[in-house]
Amino acid sequence: MRIVMTLCVIHQEPKILLGLKKRGFGMGKWNGFGGKVKDGEDIIEAAKREVLEETGVPVENLEPSGKLEFNFEGNPDTIEVNLFRAMDFNGEPVESEEMRPQWFDVGGIPYDEMWPDDRHWLPLFLKGNKLYGKFLFDKKGNEVLKKELSVFT
Repeated sequence: MRIVMTLCVIHQEPKILLGLKKRGFGMGKWNGFGGKVKDGEDIIEAAKREVLEETGVPVENLEPSGKLEFNFEGNPDTIEVNLFRAMDFNGEPVESEEMRPQWFDVGGIPYDEMWPDDRHWLPLFLKGNKLYGKFLFDKKGNEVLKKELSVFT
């Protein structure tokens, strides 16, 4: 089964907004903002909805920035993550039930407290690149066993 999701990274050089996941899948990890695409919703609508739900901040003018696919050892499902960049938003991010947003300097991103794939693709993303990546994790999601990563314009 293919699970379609979104991930929006709010980036205002030299800062990046990340959220600490407070519950569910990825709990305890810093990440961008996003989630599952609902029936009848396109991926841009889903990305905007998820950012608003998780930060209280409306975003506009999302820039499609690629696609990441994730598999976990022993699980046939593929998680397809549609990646977006947001540089413009209105308001101040606030904590939600699901996420605690926090600004980081791009030189101080807490990679050790994030998904292990992030250290591979996020620096390329922050340089303005568009990406396509495939990652195979171990069963628990603690280690990248295989990766393919391409940059395109």
